[in-house]
Amino acid sequence: MNVHSRSGERMPGDSPFGQTQSLLRFMACGSVDHGKSTLLGRLLYESKQLFTDQLEALAADSRKYGTQGDELDYSLLLDGLAAEREQNITIDVAYRFFSTPRRQFIVIDTPGHEQYTANMATGASVADLALVLVSANEGLTRQTRRHIAIVGMLGIADIVLVVNKMDRAGWRQDTFRSLEAEFRDIAADSGVGNVVAIPVGAKTGDNIASHSPHMPWYRGTTLLDYLEHVEPARASAAGPLRMPIQLVNRPDARFRGYSGLIVSGAVEVGMPVRLFPSGTSSRIARIVTYDGDLARAEPGQSVTLTLADQIDASRGDIIADANRTPAVTQRIGARLFWMSERPLQPGQKYLAKLATRTVTATAGPDLAITDLDQRRTVNTPSIAQNAIGTCTLEFDRPVAVDRYAECRDTGSFILIDPDSFDTVGMGCIEQIHEPPRRRWALPPSQRARTA
Repeated sequence: MNVHSRSGERMPGDSPFGQTQSLLRFMACGSVDHGKSTLLGRLLYESKQLFTDQLEALAADSRKYGTQGDELDYSLLLDGLAAEREQNITIDVAYRFFSTPRRQFIVIDTPGHEQYTANMATGASVADLALVLVSANEGLTRQTRRHIAIVGMLGIADIVLVVNKMDRAGWRQDTFRSLEAEFRDIAADSGVGNVVAIPVGAKTGDNIASHSPHMPWYRGTTLLDYLEHVEPARASAAGPLRMPIQLVNRPDARFRGYSGLIVSGAVEVGMPVRLFPSGTSSRIARIVTYDGDLARAEPGQSVTLTLADQIDASRGDIIADANRTPAVTQRIGARLFWMSERPLQPGQKYLAKLATRTVTATAGPDLAITDLDQRRTVNTPSIAQNAIGTCTLEFDRPVAVDRYAECRDTGSFILIDPDSFDTVGMGCIEQIHEPPRRRWALPPSQRARTA
């Protein structure tokens, strides 16, 4: 195995060949004791990115804890918190970095215990792909169903189902196929259709980086090969331009620019745009960056835009394609994941952060939750912690939004407790409601004709 001395240390993810590599951010989740830490530790080991002293520490810790006899315990590469090692559970989101000659990886290692599902949802919000781990001998759990629902809610289009501990199921093909079919059925209910299933033995390395001699019936890709080659859906330059303004840049009286991250679409000098929620029109005069002006910028780039007209805009406004605009509304229908011990109740007021704008939101009376066991939606008087549900939110002022299916960044939000400033919920916009018709403001004659 290739290892690196500390004297030749390089930053995680740097290519040893000096070439540009693509980056994949994938979330790893699974129920407690399904072997997620072992799987990720094995991936790090197989990527040949460990230093000599890390391998020595792994061997020493494996002898100390003795969980795998004389073998290496790969989970110890990840579970660095003392509380995790004592309880054998992962309780926090951790970000791991590794690379292969083909690709750089950021692994979002999320907790498996139900108590820490909010941490898992936080990790899912920034992932390109979800790796969901299931134990072959235990099957899909309620927590697995919750993970699938959250992944679907947050719009992650690609899931790799990793069926681990195949040795405990006798390496049986029928066990794997049964779990795969059940998983695909549940994923389809959550709107996720792109599922790749891989049977593995994380402890033994079967189908991690090389094909397993124990499962000749499986002719698909290994896990590492899949991660190296998958191309998940990302924000496209072909989408409508969306740039939420983070800062109005006024270094002096001669310059007014609007700084932010392009989350969707491309912007070009001379392009007609509109600012929302006001709807004011203008054109792009300059695209300014630290390294100089650009003629064009695409999603993922942070830029400062100047406009051909003097326009009154502020943080929270959105610069958008003049021909493909967001909606402006004060009322939305949302699917959300509730994170607070205090349930969501009708009439309760929260701070809602949508992109770079913060407004006050009030929950409507039409609450419902997803029954994970029955796989159906049921009405409810409140939404409890760790539940996934739907509700209507009304804002105290007009906001510019998109449906989540059309743009993740302008179609998602978090809810904040106005007293503690804790994040209590996260959600995505599914419906955009038109303002209600105020019939009582019509003249009496018109009211009679419309009655």
